[in-house]
Amino acid sequence: MSAVFSGFTEGTSQPNCNNVPMQEPIGVGVVGFGLAGRIFHTAVVEATPGLELKCVVQRSGDDAAKEYPHVRQARSVEEMLADVSIQLVVIATPNYSHYELAKQCLHEQRHVVVDKPFTLTSEEAAQLIHMARDRNLLLTAYQNRRWDGDFQTLRQVIARGELGRLVAFESHIDRFRPEPRLGVWRESGGPGGGILFDLGPHLVDQALTLFGTPRTIAANVRIERDDAVVDDAWDIFLEYERPQPLAVLLRSTLTACTPGPRYVLHGTRGSFVKWGIDPQEDQLKAGMRFDSPGFGEEPESAWGELKICGGETRRVKTARGDYRGFYENVRDALLGKVELAVKPEQAWQTTRLIELARESAGQGRRLRVDFSAEP
Repeated sequence: MSAVFSGFTEGTSQPNCNNVPMQEPIGVGVVGFGLAGRIFHTAVVEATPGLELKCVVQRSGDDAAKEYPHVRQARSVEEMLADVSIQLVVIATPNYSHYELAKQCLHEQRHVVVDKPFTLTSEEAAQLIHMARDRNLLLTAYQNRRWDGDFQTLRQVIARGELGRLVAFESHIDRFRPEPRLGVWRESGGPGGGILFDLGPHLVDQALTLFGTPRTIAANVRIERDDAVVDDAWDIFLEYERPQPLAVLLRSTLTACTPGPRYVLHGTRGSFVKWGIDPQEDQLKAGMRFDSPGFGEEPESAWGELKICGGETRRVKTARGDYRGFYENVRDALLGKVELAVKPEQAWQTTRLIELARESAGQGRRLRVDFSAEP
């Protein structure tokens, strides 16, 4: 096997910094060529130096072959795994298939990136983590929105401390899709569907990244649209002690003709409010590339506003977003140069919080957050 397979110390999620770096690009195979595979993975892998897109698994159709004529197209995961030059596999298939496909690829001694949601249950997540540890393999979840420009800007605002002690935070991803798409797996009523599995992992992961483990969770997971058969709206309330109280509200809906703010952050000395959402997804859908002028950048009209009590409101320039940062980190972790940014244990925590959100909504009460079963 290539040296990349010895990049992790057994029993940990940390890279072995004594590993000898590879000289060849890391071979990557992407399973699935729907929206996730086409926009969020193949395009990003292709644009990341040190990674080589070698194979795309598309079970029917030839879209991948047309878009990437230099890349081999396979009709099955088994066909892709027969190529020993593929060292890293990306799972970009429907949510209900993530666990089995990740397990199959780990069994075949491949490093694995799993699109969100990591798995549908925390037990499945734990099994994958133990499997990766036993085989000394990298395993991570594609939490690309840590590399959104507005999230990077939010982190900078928090780090500067201008707002004083933080007391309340809201994070929204609101969309308007009034007609259910019952013919699409995500909205047909099968396992892994619904907007909580779709957008919940992003907002939950960002909250955990910013603030750590909450004390309690309360949630409302519901159906708002006529004829819908899966959840299309949710609110999650997280309570932190910190040592001082912090209230966190995460929410998403498909019935917001006028979306709410992306972020609202209140502190004892001021507030930060940001509207709009990172442009990278729409830019990639429109055919832009990471080296296109203005890619990942927001116009000044979309910048957030910072208000310090007793002072004037000022605009805060949004940092340039760049999803390549996720894959650059995976590359460098495999080479033993850096710590893995999105650890599999964090993916387990996100999965567990989504489980608790459903339990809270079903029971109609607030629940204590307990991560003691973390693998």
